[in-house]
Amino acid sequence: MHLSIRLMGGLLLACISTGALAQQPAADRKVYCWNEGGRRVCGDALPASAVDAERTEISARSGMATAHVGRALTAEERSAAAAAAQQAKLDAEAAALRQRQELAMVESYATEADLRRAYGERIVLVDEALKTSRMGVDNLRNSLLSLLRQAGERELAGQPVAKPLIDNIRSQHTDLQRQLAILDQQRVEQAALGGDLQAALTRYRELKQSAATTRD
Repeated sequence: MHLSIRLMGGLLLACISTGALAQQPAADRKVYCWNEGGRRVCGDALPASAVDAERTEISARSGMATAHVGRALTAEERSAAAAAAQQAKLDAEAAALRQRQELAMVESYATEADLRRAYGERIVLVDEALKTSRMGVDNLRNSLLSLLRQAGERELAGQPVAKPLIDNIRSQHTDLQRQLAILDQQRVEQAALGGDLQAALTRYRELKQSAATTRD
């Protein structure tokens, strides 16, 4: 009789425990679905082969998708994403710098005439630099022609061209090429100044109008 009571008690406890487990909410459980070999596979555990795969996470309680996890990026994709993030950071910094420069422009020049005057001073400086560069190019070209003439005369006379003269010719040629590159850059800057002034005036007017509207 006692054995039967203990057995019944054990069975009752087991039933109670089983019922309690069945009644526990499944909110913490997830079902994972992913593609494997062209098939859609779902399971309550994620195998190692699917850890980096694109997948959908589904609530076992509601049957609704709770998250979508993209596949792990390759090394090339991570590198490209890092490069894109770096470029976005540089673009943001450039935009912030441009905004500070525009605000400084508005604060520095009370009128358009002041802004035009400042650009006029820059134009004068570039013009003067161009004159200096042209003179330098002319001097270097004349010097190089003189050295080449000396070398040509020695060759016509059947005499060898001395190494110091050859080295001097090469040096003068290198200097001339360098000065010509500087001159070209200065010409580009001079041509751009007119457009820069018009763009600055347009932006200056916009910022002034915006400031006036804000005050009103």
